[in-house]
Amino acid sequence: MEDSNKKEENSIVENKYISIEDFAKVEIRLGTIVDIEEVEGSDKLYRLTVDFGEEKEVESESGILEKEKHYRNVFSGIKKFTTPESLKGKQFPFVTNLQPRKMMGEYSQAMILAASGEVGGEEVLSLMSPTQNLSNGTLLR
Repeated sequence: MEDSNKKEENSIVENKYISIEDFAKVEIRLGTIVDIEEVEGSDKLYRLTVDFGEEKEVESESGILEKEKHYRNVFSGIKKFTTPESLKGKQFPFVTNLQPRKMMGEYSQAMILAASGEVGGEEVLSLMSPTQNLSNGTLLR
């Protein structure tokens, strides 16, 4: 009987914790929301356009390679908790190395970090936010 309890206890511990190596695989970067749109046909989703400080090379008409800002689309089910005006221009942490997920016909390329819970019998959402702005793309450690 003691062995059975110990096995169950070990199983719970194994399922509850991840290794530091597992955690190191999660890439969390700061990004600034440069635009936000309501998603047609959804009562939950916003489409966030996020600046992670990324650039991509594009060829100009004259054949010269130039760098231009590259923004990511991020779909987030936070519409009932906040307004576009309260998000635009603000910086938040995002998980940036998740496999892109197709939503409403487009790909979401990151996930904003948030916490939700109940306060006074109402469901609330709290977005994580740095205490001061840092460069877009800053890696959280």
